[in-house]
Amino acid sequence: MAGYVGDVAIAYDRDLGPVLFEHYAIDIARRATGRSVRHMLEIAAGTGIVTRHLRDVLPEDALLSAIDISDAMMDIARAKFLPHEQVAFQVADATALPFENEAFDAAVCQFGVMFFDKEAAFREVYRVLKRGGQYLFSVWDSRRYNPFASLTFEVLKQFFPSNPPRFLEDPVSSFEIDPIKEILIRSGFGRIVISVQTREYDIQDVPAFARGLVFCPVIEEIRERGGVEPEEIVEVLAEALTREYGSNPARYPMQAILFEAEKP
Repeated sequence: MAGYVGDVAIAYDRDLGPVLFEHYAIDIARRATGRSVRHMLEIAAGTGIVTRHLRDVLPEDALLSAIDISDAMMDIARAKFLPHEQVAFQVADATALPFENEAFDAAVCQFGVMFFDKEAAFREVYRVLKRGGQYLFSVWDSRRYNPFASLTFEVLKQFFPSNPPRFLEDPVSSFEIDPIKEILIRSGFGRIVISVQTREYDIQDVPAFARGLVFCPVIEEIRERGGVEPEEIVEVLAEALTREYGSNPARYPMQAILFEAEKP
């Protein structure tokens, strides 16, 4: 996640956030606070999209700790909160959580576990949860169901046929349910509930969404290869999205998988 710095972090929040993350964030925040929660942990909090919704539905006196490996992402997140709102931001590794055993009532991670070692991360979440604590996390389904990955990859292949940038394969790399379930069980979790979440979103500004997809960390690979102006890729991608899904608005589909587990 080190690629989420500077303009990349801004584009992630402004151009991708409303389309890909906001409505899933509302859902996972509601589910995570369905029980009494006094201290909540959010892992891979990014620019605070889920964090904002968690804070809005948690009791006022509940504590919310949010970690991410990118300080640039969390700079954007911090700006979404007032000092009295009791959100503690911390740069930390999901596989080595800087917290005491049994410190939290619940933990949430939206679209983060694809990027780190699940075995280590799940053991750490299990360690810091209290007995009866819930762990909720989501991953993207395969690129077959998520054109932000599949369509962007096809466009990138037009520009770099022999060596297309591969970053957008990572977000859709954890769609196989059974291996993740087995890691949860080995880590000690029980009462595992898995649901497939299909969504559609009306994209009002297709070029902005296309720009967000190009100016995510894949931009580093584009610049390394050279010979192409990123804005040219944005234009072709916007045209491809419009052809497939229309415009004003574009009716855009996506699909995620939500895991809910409990520490016995």
